[in-house]
Amino acid sequence: MVWFLGLGITGVVLLALSLLFDGVLDGVLDGALGSALDGWLSLPVVAGFLAMTGFAGAIATGTAGAGPAVATTAGAACGLGTAWLTYRFSRVLMHDRTAPTPTGDDLVGTPGKVVTAIPAEGYGEVLLLLAGQTAKFAARSAGPVARGAEVWVEAVPSATSVVVRPVDR
Repeated sequence: MVWFLGLGITGVVLLALSLLFDGVLDGVLDGALGSALDGWLSLPVVAGFLAMTGFAGAIATGTAGAGPAVATTAGAACGLGTAWLTYRFSRVLMHDRTAPTPTGDDLVGTPGKVVTAIPAEGYGEVLLLLAGQTAKFAARSAGPVARGAEVWVEAVPSATSVVVRPVDR
C-alpha cells in the first residue's frame, strides 16, 4: 500500500508542478512514437494517470484487501480513465474560441445618451453600450448638445473619446 500511496502523491506533486510551471516541459516529448501520443504525454495527463493509479491501487489494497496484481490492475484502469478525461478536458479548453474583443470601430453607429452637456468646440460625456456593458466616453460634436439628448457615434478618434451627432426625430 505504501508504494501505491507514494505513486499517488508523486502524481499530485507532478500536477502541482505542471500548474506552477505551466508550459515549461511542453514539447519535450513531441514527436515521440511518430506523433501518435501527442497530447497524451502532456504533464497533466501523466500526472493524473500516476495519481489515480496510485490512489485507486491503495484503495483497492486497503478496503478490499486485494493483492498487488489486482490492485495494480484496478489502479491502472482508473488511471487510464483519468488520463483520458484529462486529455479530453485539456483539448476542449485549448480549442475554446472566445468572442472577438470589441474595438473602436464597433462603436461607430452606436446610439447613446449625453450625461454631461457637449458645448460647441468642447467635450462632454456620453454613455454608450459596448459589448453589453455601459461605458462612459468623452464626446464632442459639431454643435452644442444638451444633457439627456440621444446621439449617434460618427467617429472614434481615440480609445476614450467619440465624435457624435444628435439624433433627429
